[in-house]
Amino acid sequence: MTIRVLVVDDQAIVRDGLVTVLSLVPDLEVVGEAADGAEAVAAVERERPDVVLMDLRMPGVDGPTATARIVAGHPEVGVLVLTTFADDDSIVTALRAGARGYLTKDAGRTEIATAIRAVASGQATFDASVGARLVARLAGAPAADPASATTADVRARFPQLTPREADVLERIAAGRTNPEIAAELFLTVPTVKSYVNQVFAKLGVRSRAEAVALVLR
Repeated sequence: MTIRVLVVDDQAIVRDGLVTVLSLVPDLEVVGEAADGAEAVAAVERERPDVVLMDLRMPGVDGPTATARIVAGHPEVGVLVLTTFADDDSIVTALRAGARGYLTKDAGRTEIATAIRAVASGQATFDASVGARLVARLAGAPAADPASATTADVRARFPQLTPREADVLERIAAGRTNPEIAAELFLTVPTVKSYVNQVFAKLGVRSRAEAVALVLR
């Protein structure tokens, strides 16, 4: 299946580079470009992409505002942030706006393509540095010490979860996929899927991105 992608960035040279890079990936098709958030919202209406590759800081309508408008009007469209900024405020703002994924611009073609596929399938995805910051924020610890995030930290905030569900939520917040969670917790993938569904039900969310946004509140 070909994934339709809209590229949004206020710098023409960056847009051109992304279009060139993505055109080399067989299952991705760039269906449009936009130079700011307002153009992005209009392009989504016109082109109906599967995934929007979204810059954050742009003149006029910025990335988070555009993301919120896109998600509100077209919840089936996944927004993947690709930005220079990886500070806590930028990450939290993007996720609260409804972004499903967050990458920094030092990501390579393979990482971007993999993240686009994940977002298109409804998963949340983050690069390693962003995942570390999410775990650190979850633990209330400095970002330099992400390992200090424990199941106990998660369970203290969400006492309705069992210890195993808290294990799973901690890893969802760090951007782990179901197979990665299964490997880390020595579970089968179907068992992890069951735990994920239980976590979603108890937290009242419908997606990984919503779960991460809830964790970051």
